[in-house]
Amino acid sequence: MHKILIFTFIFLFSILGLNSQTLISPSNEIELVFSISDRGEPLYNLYFKGKEVIKPSTLGFEISTYFSGFSFTKNDFLSNYSSDFRLLQYTIDSYDETWSPVWGEESAIRNNYNELFLELEQESTGRRLNIRFRLFDTGLGFRYEVPEQKELGHFIIKNELTEFALTGDHMAIWIPGDYDSQEYDYNTTRLSEIGSTFDVAYTENVSQSSFSKTGVQTSLQMKTDDGIYINIHEAELVDYSTMHLNLDTNNFTFTSWLTPDAIGNRAYMNSPCKTPWRTIIVSDDARDILASRITYNLNEPLAIDPSWIKPIKYIGVWWEMITGKSSWSYTDDFKSVQLGDTDYTNAVRKENHAANNENVKFHIDFAALHGFDAVLVEGWNIGWEDWFGNSKEYVFDFKTPYPDFDIKELNDYAHEKGVELIMHHETSSSVRNYERHLDEAYSFMNEYGYNAVKSGYVGDIIPRGETHYGQYMINHYNYAIKKAAEYKIMINAHEAVRPTGIARTYPNLLANESARGTEYQAFGGSKPNHTTILPFTRQIGGPMDYTPGIFEMDISKLNPYNGSKVNTTLANQLGLYVIMYSPLQMAADLPENYMRFMDAFQFIKNVPVEWSKSIYLEAEPGEYVTIARKDKNSDNWYVGNSNGYEERISNVSLSFLDTNTTYNAMIYKDGNDANYSSNPQSYIIDTKFVTSNDTLMINTVPAGGFAIELSPMKK
Repeated sequence: MHKILIFTFIFLFSILGLNSQTLISPSNEIELVFSISDRGEPLYNLYFKGKEVIKPSTLGFEISTYFSGFSFTKNDFLSNYSSDFRLLQYTIDSYDETWSPVWGEESAIRNNYNELFLELEQESTGRRLNIRFRLFDTGLGFRYEVPEQKELGHFIIKNELTEFALTGDHMAIWIPGDYDSQEYDYNTTRLSEIGSTFDVAYTENVSQSSFSKTGVQTSLQMKTDDGIYINIHEAELVDYSTMHLNLDTNNFTFTSWLTPDAIGNRAYMNSPCKTPWRTIIVSDDARDILASRITYNLNEPLAIDPSWIKPIKYIGVWWEMITGKSSWSYTDDFKSVQLGDTDYTNAVRKENHAANNENVKFHIDFAALHGFDAVLVEGWNIGWEDWFGNSKEYVFDFKTPYPDFDIKELNDYAHEKGVELIMHHETSSSVRNYERHLDEAYSFMNEYGYNAVKSGYVGDIIPRGETHYGQYMINHYNYAIKKAAEYKIMINAHEAVRPTGIARTYPNLLANESARGTEYQAFGGSKPNHTTILPFTRQIGGPMDYTPGIFEMDISKLNPYNGSKVNTTLANQLGLYVIMYSPLQMAADLPENYMRFMDAFQFIKNVPVEWSKSIYLEAEPGEYVTIARKDKNSDNWYVGNSNGYEERISNVSLSFLDTNTTYNAMIYKDGNDANYSSNPQSYIIDTKFVTSNDTLMINTVPAGGFAIELSPMKK
């Protein structure tokens, strides 16, 4: 690691005026210009290879020092915290280190940036505001830091006024700025079309007050007409509310729009304090967007002992409930099974209750036979008869099983087989109830040998009026992660906020859902190009528990009342194990479906969940992604591809392989007659010997893909 203090007159920093400075990235390809307008407004703009990508954009806040209990009106205390500033002083640092993640897409990450730190003072109030910019070779991160000061102690952020002024009507890949869900299919439109594309379908099940008509969520992926890719997101979301972006279609300027709380405030702050980082990744090569590690690098270093954390490949008692084949609840009559009541004399068990001893043992046996680490079991605990839509605070206690789930017997059985069970905590979004039970629930997990939990936050948040992405819930999610670390428990959080690199600091956060996952293939289906978009959007902040590996695409064969179809080919499902990176990977389909295609299932059994190196071979958002990754624990390489709407030939250069080495390539690809709608299970498995001099030409059908395992031949 090298850290060098750079003074004002060195080459990285040039004075353009008293209130204007320039910062250059380590590669000299990206340039940041900071200035202060005649009105004292802090401004920044950004250039890539000499082309402007962010026009001069304002920075700052609208704040209030009003808190309830005073007799004054709120408007009397609104204050502009975005103009009338002067620059007091500045410093520049250069930083270069390489750090090793506990798990990840590579075994080493370089953190190299130049930093500009500005100390500002508002002349009319004497209030101070600092802004820190970090310029990497792949983009920019910046945040606000409010120093301790007598002029400003406790305050409320009414609006964050950060702008991202774009240079034109770019193509954008976006979902609406909903405060409670990211589980949408993505739209690909011009910026000018966002308002008109915002169809009523988005508001059918969501309150009109829960998002703005021209609001979008981050990570937002865009492309200019001259081929520059721009990605806007945030990093280190701690003690703050989630940022959405509101678009002014007259000038193509996004302004940060923070998730409000129940009474409309955005965040409650107390100096000294800081905001999350706002990030802009930029390149003329889409592969650089995927390779950028800005989000992780802007988070704090490791804060816990990670020796007990391990990646997991698992199966589960899950898909059968998602498709409607089986049930989470034990009985149809919730009145006869009250929380905490162990007298089930009058309770009639459902024939299709999935979390029963026999079914769980079958999954444990299947996992042990095929080398899986764990089995997730949902619907094991009482409360499912009364959990959804009733705005009920006390539903689950997270420790009382249904009578057909013998928790000690099943955990003993699993451990004897070398398999672990993954706990499931559905909170029904009753956050107060979950926090009251956390210590007891985690202790219960320790007692029975669980070391990982899938948590869920389905439904409206309780306390009522709060949303999934406000400051209140951000603090809860982070609290649960830290509390879990105390008990050496790994977290897989569903319906929580999209990740922002927090897993660098707390790597026991193995994965999040926080997007439209595979479950939606059983809820009517997702767009055929969905997984060519997620690596550029949802996965910018961290791994997703996407739950791939569906082999039976016709859901009606599991449940005749469900006519959904999985909109991919089987070969595409295999490729997702490389494309959709996660240290927590699920083989989501039913064991009996894997038994029908054992030769294809072999790839899922073999593919690792830990990588030492990743190479992004080809990528275009919404069209195709091909990634090669090297196993962290062997010399094997794996390649995955997901294709979008158009049939294409993928040219896979194997130049990443070790020279002077011959590899056995096992290639799983779409069959000649494969069709994601009518013939998705058509696939071909080819084997051949290859070297680093070879290029593989592989045809992919719409919503198709391929997977390759490359094993060096023994000498």
